[in-house]
Amino acid sequence: MNGRATVRALAALAFLLAAVATVSAQGGDRAADEAAIRGVIQAFLDTREANDPAALGALLTADVDQQQTSGNVRRGREAVVTGSLTTQQSTGGRRTITVDSLRFVSADVAIADGRYDSIGRADGTDQRMLTSMVLRREGGAWKIAAIRNMLPTAPQR
Repeated sequence: MNGRATVRALAALAFLLAAVATVSAQGGDRAADEAAIRGVIQAFLDTREANDPAALGALLTADVDQQQTSGNVRRGREAVVTGSLTTQQSTGGRRTITVDSLRFVSADVAIADGRYDSIGRADGTDQRMLTSMVLRREGGAWKIAAIRNMLPTAPQR
């Protein structure tokens, strides 16, 4: 191998090693991001149950919106905080979200889909729903940018 070929081979090897290191680092960051996103979703439920508007608001982007199962849409942080806490207080029950899938649209935007259950409600019913949340990283922290709650229907054939 002549001098030029050796330099090209070493450059190609260095590029390949850098690419592998970048992918590996992103994989480690991805696991941390997934854990952080799941933590934000759980904190969303916990702050609702604790009736803590300041903590709930801190989990949301300023331009957050929420489509309820009724089809009504809450727009903006204040509307989502107020509406979520009002609903929590009026319907009661314990809410859980089980994230079934998490997809990164970009390094700073993710979509979480899952089952959303409200058990032991004040009216004696349990409600089993679906939810999709869009989360966006702002200032290094993951925040909820959009919430879509849905009532499942029978599968179409």
